[in-house]
Amino acid sequence: MRVPLSWLREYVDLPAGITGRDVQAKLVAAGLEVETVEQLGGDLKGPLVVGEVLAIEELTGFKKPIRHCQVDVGTANGTGEPQNIVCGARNFAVGDKVVVVLPGAELPGGFAISARKTYGKVSEGMICSGSELGMSDSAADPWGGGGIIVLLPEHRPGADAVELLELVDEVLDIAVTPDRGYCLSLRGVARETATAFGLPLRDPVLLEVAEPGESGHPVEVGDPAACDHFTARTVTGLRPDAESPVWLRRRLQKAGMRPLSLPVDITNYVMLETGQPLHAYDRSRISGAIGVRRATAGEKLTTLDGTQRLLDPDDLVIVDDRGPIGLAGVMGGADTEVADTETAAEGEGAAESTPPATTEVVIEAAHFSPVAVARTARRHKLSSEASRRFERGVDPQAAAAAAQRAVDLLVRLAGGTADEGGTTVAAPSEPHTISIPADHPDRIAGVEYGRETVIRRLRQIGCHVDGQDRLLVTPPSWRPDLTDPSDLAEEVIRLEGYENLPATLPRPPAGLGLTARQRLHRRVGRALSGAGYTESPNYPFLSPETLDRLGLDAADPRRALVRLANPLSDAEPALRTTLLPGLLSALRRNDGRGEHDLALFETGLVFRAADGPGSTVRLPVDRRPTDEEVAGLDAALPTQPRHAAVVLAGARERSGWWGPERRSGWADAVEAARTVAWEAGVELAVRQAEQAPWHPGRCAELYVSAPGGEVRLGHAGELHPRVVKALGLPERTSAMELDLDELERAASGVLQAPRISTFPVATQDVALVVPAAVASAEVEAALREGAGELLESVRLFDVFTGEQIGAGRKSLAYALRFRAADRTLTAEEASAARDSAVSAAAERTGAVLRGE
Repeated sequence: MRVPLSWLREYVDLPAGITGRDVQAKLVAAGLEVETVEQLGGDLKGPLVVGEVLAIEELTGFKKPIRHCQVDVGTANGTGEPQNIVCGARNFAVGDKVVVVLPGAELPGGFAISARKTYGKVSEGMICSGSELGMSDSAADPWGGGGIIVLLPEHRPGADAVELLELVDEVLDIAVTPDRGYCLSLRGVARETATAFGLPLRDPVLLEVAEPGESGHPVEVGDPAACDHFTARTVTGLRPDAESPVWLRRRLQKAGMRPLSLPVDITNYVMLETGQPLHAYDRSRISGAIGVRRATAGEKLTTLDGTQRLLDPDDLVIVDDRGPIGLAGVMGGADTEVADTETAAEGEGAAESTPPATTEVVIEAAHFSPVAVARTARRHKLSSEASRRFERGVDPQAAAAAAQRAVDLLVRLAGGTADEGGTTVAAPSEPHTISIPADHPDRIAGVEYGRETVIRRLRQIGCHVDGQDRLLVTPPSWRPDLTDPSDLAEEVIRLEGYENLPATLPRPPAGLGLTARQRLHRRVGRALSGAGYTESPNYPFLSPETLDRLGLDAADPRRALVRLANPLSDAEPALRTTLLPGLLSALRRNDGRGEHDLALFETGLVFRAADGPGSTVRLPVDRRPTDEEVAGLDAALPTQPRHAAVVLAGARERSGWWGPERRSGWADAVEAARTVAWEAGVELAVRQAEQAPWHPGRCAELYVSAPGGEVRLGHAGELHPRVVKALGLPERTSAMELDLDELERAASGVLQAPRISTFPVATQDVALVVPAAVASAEVEAALREGAGELLESVRLFDVFTGEQIGAGRKSLAYALRFRAADRTLTAEEASAARDSAVSAAAERTGAVLRGE
């Protein structure tokens, strides 16, 4: 909202020394976002006067039309003689009043004016356009672009054009937030200014309004819920040649609007002044009564922008007997557009349907539902000055006064005759009241304002206040955003000054620290970071096509997607069921940017659709929901376990003086899973498995032993080559994903620190020959079980296959470490434990000692 300071002074008697910067500071302190204060005319110097064109000589022999003009500037040039000026513009004639800048002046941008010879003539100054004076650059503006400013005939030659055109001013540019729609008007900003400076306000809406009469244009409101007030005023006998005066044009330009024609300029002016959008219809082009209703399917409307729009049954439209003539609160229709003299003249001979100049208009001032207007504007992608105001809330009590203001201006400026009272249709309504303790703002802000201050501030914003310790507050009609006690408290606090609030540190209640789940998640992140992985958080959204590229079959539970009702992107309409798509996308993106040695991890929630039906009804707000209602909502929620996942590609260990590089592989993914399990104090078991998207021969299933049996945590290994190709990943990319919540449940509880024994270790090595199909993890489990309590660790340090072993067999060499907590083991005890471990392995896996 652009607010000229000169216009603002009409409603608030600001002291003469107050500048735009002073007003900006006060409004910012009151909570308004005043982005800039634009200085107009500050670099304009020298004589700028009104001139009357006495004669025009057309110069020939040049590439473009040039005119040598004699212009009467009164006594402004010191001689009283006409000025000789060369000008190339063609939009003025002899007898027109124009704006002339004389030699010695300086126009905006540092453009100095002097007498000089050009096109064979001496030019003593310049006839100015709006763009040269910094008024408007729009070619569609009659005073903008390259067109010369042609003034109304009543102005006297030699008069000061700087004052006449209000070229020197300050304009405040305010970013109005959605909750302060009343500030999209001079009335609203003036109220805030008057309050900030402690000055009285001259409310432009407080004027005498004619009582509704029987002679007004008939109005029928078919949807009172969407249009609770509609005022129609008729003005006849308008002069077709009436033009907007200078002050009206300039105020519209400074406020960022383009002058068009007198009736339209007046409706825009009143909208800026009062905040009430208006619309002017050519009465001769309206058939029957004006109505308000919802559109019917298939109806069409050509709006003022020339676009034919197919209407939706939810659109609120203005109609006459023929059908829609406007989108209510958004934009009028072209069929009832007001036509000025120039527009009508342009159409002469071009088409028989060209309307004559408008001589009688019907002014619409209505209050429409903000929701209805907002949905219509968004549906048709048509945002207008009117819709912006209706969406944020317009004063329903201002419609009649705004219509009266527009009628008065039409009568005064266009010579029209107003109807006796017009038509008003209003739905009955009760004022909204709010009960608030008098000390509520004190408790919210932590400052003692006192009852009198609270009442004074609430009355300053227009509230009606009654009561003692508990106040009954009726917000003003122009503040629909005030709905509860905290809204009123905010008004008191902001007017008293946010800068006056003391800075205090909050006192949080003593907590219980992190939960076991939180501690585990943090330990996992630190452990993976310490192992060389980089955390890569991703958005929790997923495309179903990504699951196809991962090779998941139709029955895979990861295909049970939870789809979003309003996704951020249509390409990813569902919540993720696995962490791998996001991590693999990050890996592919970084590999494409030249980072080929990658190890990424993420811990986060995945979402699985609920198995059973659940209730998604909206809960009541006037009572506590029942246990059954809460349970129904919980049942509808997706399960949200937290997972941990890693992806790897490229070198795991880089080359150097210590040796060649080592490429990452499936074993690194399995080791990452062991790192995560170790943080929970859980011994992870691994077996070979087949699971998409992993390579069937290089996929490990991760599980732990629990009291109820084995619990599968996830999988790790090398990705399938088809998946690598489909996703554009580096060759031999590996990945791991496991369920952290299941891991936590399998943990024994408090993580115990390792116990360090002071007694020596006894190491025994065994080499066992087993069938090639037997997994080393199965042999290791048998050794652990057979060795008993003296076994401290088992490590596989060699795998050998060859003719010495035999076809279909392999040799596994393990280092067994034995230690007792209370004594030094004898050689016989260590050997006995070793033999027991070998016997258990032989019994469970068919292993035999190598060499036997």
